[in-house]
Amino acid sequence: MSDKNHSGALPDLSAPAPSRWFESLSIRLFALTLVSILIVEALIFVPSASGFRNAWLQERVQAARIAALALEASPARNVSEELSDQLLTNAEVLAVTELEDDMRIQLLAAQTPIAGQMHNVDLRNSNSVSRSAATLGAFFAPDDRVLVIFADGSALGRVLEIVVPQAPMKAALWAYARRIAALSLLIAFVAAGIIYVMLHFLVVRPMRRVTLSAEQFRNDPGAWTRRLQPTPRRDEIGRAQNALADMEDTVATSFRNRAHLAELGTAVAKINHDLRNSLASAQLVSDVLARSEDPRVQNAAPRLERALERAISLATETLDYGKATPQPARPEQFRLHAAVEEAAAEALAAHPRVQWKNLVPPDVDIMADPDHLHRIVANLLRNAAEAMDSIESGERRITATLTPAGLDIIDTGPGLPDSACETLFKPFAGSSRRNGTGLGLVIARELAQGMGGDLLLASTSPSGTTFCLQLPGYGA
Repeated sequence: MSDKNHSGALPDLSAPAPSRWFESLSIRLFALTLVSILIVEALIFVPSASGFRNAWLQERVQAARIAALALEASPARNVSEELSDQLLTNAEVLAVTELEDDMRIQLLAAQTPIAGQMHNVDLRNSNSVSRSAATLGAFFAPDDRVLVIFADGSALGRVLEIVVPQAPMKAALWAYARRIAALSLLIAFVAAGIIYVMLHFLVVRPMRRVTLSAEQFRNDPGAWTRRLQPTPRRDEIGRAQNALADMEDTVATSFRNRAHLAELGTAVAKINHDLRNSLASAQLVSDVLARSEDPRVQNAAPRLERALERAISLATETLDYGKATPQPARPEQFRLHAAVEEAAAEALAAHPRVQWKNLVPPDVDIMADPDHLHRIVANLLRNAAEAMDSIESGERRITATLTPAGLDIIDTGPGLPDSACETLFKPFAGSSRRNGTGLGLVIARELAQGMGGDLLLASTSPSGTTFCLQLPGYGA
């Protein structure tokens, strides 16, 4: 099957998919805040409704007590049926009875037969838990239920028994619940709106900038130029934004270095053919000079021939480095002292003020690639000499010595800065010189590792730097 759409164009897989509204962080924060406030309001509603129910019952008890006092004020505590009905209506109760020493005194008798399920409510020994449970039950109780309320009477030892219908209290509770629900929704929406606006400016917008920058940088890291700017914020979002900004800068720098490496490889590939032809011509001239009978020419010709061979090899291996395929080592046995001395003659020829000491024992033989060793040592000596050019006064000395760890190259230069030490063996990043490319030590370490050894920075300080070349088959 074809991946093309109906128009014949390939879909843009790098473009971010449009997000739906319910996937937005802003909407989710608003909904979460709204639900949280409503849950809190629901938890508060139960004790609030319990207090409303208790106040409703206490109002009926107080009205019944007032009616009982009116009854006691009448002669012989006898009232007409019309007055009794009026008192019951004003108190919103069905009947009032006073209990004393197992005696029932009917204060206000019911004018009509009381029908329905009786449910006792004792206000004398209630607590918050029982009142909350009774309130929840009242919402779903049958409308024909009749409540029998027990409360303290007018005197010590007396108990008032008040009969009231359930329906009015249930209707009042539902009306109260609707008012609380409307008020809770209003408070929830206002609070959620305020919190939403605050979070939008403090959290959502910064996170949106971070997200968009990360997505665009992911889709095209090489061409992305509108990088995220650092922020002075020190909270988690500020730290995330600063970390992303640093990452984008690091990755963009890496892409630039890769581009430079690609350009370097292209340039070397273009000049490699002509350079090798020129060097081949120079090599032919050196062969002619080698046949000269002049003793000075015969003495210098072998060195010139080896230099031309190394130049040809260097051009080829530089091209190989751009292809990430370094030239394999060709180990052979040779005297280390003489090889180091020859590398020093080449590297320090332009630095006559530098004192050179070769403390390598002259009778030590090693198995390694002589050309690789020559390039490594020459690079280290040349770097050390150039570093000491900045010293205005003091001794300029480079020493080569053999230790159990390997060949140490020690100089009395100013040392390496911390920034250079961290990226010393990274291409285009490890050079401490203003015009350096940072490739010298990278290539030198690859050559050392290609021989089975390694190149390490042993120490550095304002009084000098020491590099250790671990030799294959020698030392630790």
